[in-house]
Amino acid sequence: MFKILRPAIALMMMLFASASYAADEPGVTPTEIKIGGVFPFSGPASPYGVIGHAILAYVQSVNDRGGINGRKINYIAYDDAYSPPKAVEQVRKLVEGDEVAFMFGQLGTPGNSAVAKYLKAKRIPSIGVITGANKFTNVADYPLTTTSIVSYDTEGKIYAKFLTKSMPDAKYGILYQNDDLGKDYVNAFKAILKDAFEAKVVAISYEVTDPTVDSQIVNLKSSGAGALLVAGTPKFAAQAIRRAAEIGWKPTIVLNYPSSSVSATLKPAGLERAVGVIVGQNLMDPVDTQWANDAGMKNYRAFLEKYMPGADVADTNIQYGYVQAVLLEHLMKQCGSDLSRENIIKQAKSLKNVMLPTLLPGISVNTSDKINMNYTQMRLQRWSGTAWELFGEVLDASSE
Repeated sequence: MFKILRPAIALMMMLFASASYAADEPGVTPTEIKIGGVFPFSGPASPYGVIGHAILAYVQSVNDRGGINGRKINYIAYDDAYSPPKAVEQVRKLVEGDEVAFMFGQLGTPGNSAVAKYLKAKRIPSIGVITGANKFTNVADYPLTTTSIVSYDTEGKIYAKFLTKSMPDAKYGILYQNDDLGKDYVNAFKAILKDAFEAKVVAISYEVTDPTVDSQIVNLKSSGAGALLVAGTPKFAAQAIRRAAEIGWKPTIVLNYPSSSVSATLKPAGLERAVGVIVGQNLMDPVDTQWANDAGMKNYRAFLEKYMPGADVADTNIQYGYVQAVLLEHLMKQCGSDLSRENIIKQAKSLKNVMLPTLLPGISVNTSDKINMNYTQMRLQRWSGTAWELFGEVLDASSE
């Protein structure tokens, strides 16, 4: 009798152990994992809200396919209106109320800065945060964090090297958001130009609460700058392009990556006014015909048609959210059955040559225990009036 029952007892013990394991991991059950995100669905940075909507839509597609390893993803996304106090409120709700396993894709330098100490104290991983603030790349200070934008420091150095090589005799103007986002670009130019910075660069800031940046653009024109870097968010980048055109100023305009969307920046500015604008990018332009037969782009368009009907295919913020969600799916698969917070951050720092759909050729995701940045590479592209035109090679902070 004992020999007959022993396999059944062993099976019951295994099932009990499995259920206990899942119950011991916050946000994890045998059928579900809860993951949290915070986005500016409203407020001054609301054009980025579609990133959150795209992640939610792709997670739905994953769940429709049965989830991952038998578990559905319960992705809970709240609005912080790009307000640090609101970000703190929403993150606390996700951690203490919803009891999420970890945070994924929280957007914005101000919000991520406001909640970083709290999440670190609670031992909550913050995976793929959508900020390029250089401080978050410090693995010692942010051991539970990985980032999903090329750092503003790296991006700024790429632009500084490009301008000093292509316009060595010009003066450079920088319009920057007066927070960690904008200041990182200014500091990157200082690092490249060194002693020449004061003579070569005029940097003027704006606040996210400012109604316009019209006066700053007028002052930058008066400085005699031949190039303008806009280091901010789409609303103000669009205003800068539009105002420069209105006052007859025609500098070489470089936009930072967060302001690179055609829909959120160039269209509000006026597509004809944006001709010649340059930006660093690591995604394929979804309306560029050269990618029409790319398998990843085809899958992306099919996803939009089914899960986000009516969405603007030209909006690279939506595309970015899609790529983020595919990365989340990859991470969950790589974690296997171990969804402990310790393994989640371990796997997030063990991504090797991950090729994601619609990334530009030559760009992949690589992380390690010393490098927590999902992306370190970009290519430059110029707006023709109807499409982005790539030029040059794949660049990083060390490129000459």
